[in-house]
Amino acid sequence: MHIPQAMMQGTICPVTAAVSAAGIAGAAFAAVKSKTKPVAARFAAVTALIFAAQMINFPISGGTSGHLLGGVLASALLGTPLGMLAITLVVAVQALVFSDGGLAVLGANILNMAIIGAGLGGLLHSALSAKNDSRIFTAASAGIAAWISVVAASFAVSAELGLAGTIPFSTVVTAMLSTHALIGIGEGLITAAAVYALAAKPAEQTVRSGIAIPLTAAAVLGLMISPFASSLPDGLEWVAQKYSFLHESAPAFAAVMPDYTIPMISSEILSTGLAGLAGVAICFGMAWIMGQALFARARS
Repeated sequence: MHIPQAMMQGTICPVTAAVSAAGIAGAAFAAVKSKTKPVAARFAAVTALIFAAQMINFPISGGTSGHLLGGVLASALLGTPLGMLAITLVVAVQALVFSDGGLAVLGANILNMAIIGAGLGGLLHSALSAKNDSRIFTAASAGIAAWISVVAASFAVSAELGLAGTIPFSTVVTAMLSTHALIGIGEGLITAAAVYALAAKPAEQTVRSGIAIPLTAAAVLGLMISPFASSLPDGLEWVAQKYSFLHESAPAFAAVMPDYTIPMISSEILSTGLAGLAGVAICFGMAWIMGQALFARARS
């Protein structure tokens, strides 16, 4: 779902950046004002877990693959405002450290994954689970909301590509929706399982369940599982190849770990695994700092 730098240009880039900035500012304000929030380490652990999970592409039919976007998962575990901030941080780290998406399209990627995926998806999950807070129902409603969020984000990407003049909206939208409807099934199942295993009210969370388990899972996924993720093109790449609008371009700057590898390490498995572990550590550290700042402001 990450839009590459060369795929979208023009006024749509600053417009989506402005919309995303406003949305994330609103999420930060709501997070500060929220009366129920996790500790900073919980926020950091879940953010790291989302980063690692996004590295794991799973194959679907037709020679394409998908990966968890994690918006509804983040919102279900942290609350919608903090879920939006977690996804924003992940998307920013992916662009700046790993060249996954570019600076010009960062606003669009945040809009699609954080504002729509975690924001609208999180609100939908809250609405679905409002009348029944049982563990099973909460997990099931998260899975449904996750599927809808993926389809909605793919619709938004189609609209943005159309507005940018990359490809007519009417040409791309059907392929995007049909492909991501399948990817969304995987998103929904993973989200439901993770919410069932990890969701708990702040008062019920222990250090083990709230921090150690998601952080350990993030480290295992990043170091040991990510090197074996599917190499098939993801949904957006597959559609772009089909309609010939996937154009490679040099990144605007030299990322430290381009394409989730460490350049000086020759072993692809080791390079990817260590890059994944480094990304987990970066996301955890940055999210912990952000959480401390937000929660300190809330206490003042």
